[in-house]
Amino acid sequence: MADTGKVFLSEAALRVPHEGHDQHLCELRKKMSLEEYKNFIRDAKYVCQHCGRAAMNSENLCFPEKI
Repeated sequence: MADTGKVFLSEAALRVPHEGHDQHLCELRKKMSLEEYKNFIRDAKYVCQHCGRAAMNSENLCFPEKI
């Protein structure tokens, strides 16, 4: 079987909140306007392995993976 490179996250890894979660887009989006949110996702370089959100900076995602 070929290695797909996918990382399977454990149930413990998906617990929310976790350290730094207040700076992740899943939380930040609740507190900002759409225009502010667009600044975080413009020219995205990372995607969250859990929720699929994309962001310019890895620090803004729970489980970032380089695109």
